[in-house]
Amino acid sequence: METPNVAPEPHGPYRIYTPESIGAAIRHFRTQAGMTQAELAESAGLHRTYLSNLESGKETEQVRRILRVLRELGVRMTIDEAEW
Repeated sequence: METPNVAPEPHGPYRIYTPESIGAAIRHFRTQAGMTQAELAESAGLHRTYLSNLESGKETEQVRRILRVLRELGVRMTIDEAEW
């Protein structure tokens, strides 16, 4: 019996240290919710291209500032599924 060569998809919580880790978390939870980038962008009031840039790990000015504040405070951010 052969086992598939598919690695299990990682899941939260996601520790946030880099723009790439933010993007991976957003992408994971968006796909888990069964949403497209366009659907999430519309419901969040964002442009789809901005969301795409976030998921790709692009370092935006906002992301850079948040990560700088976290580093200065010596803390980390963790993203996990919420029960809202």
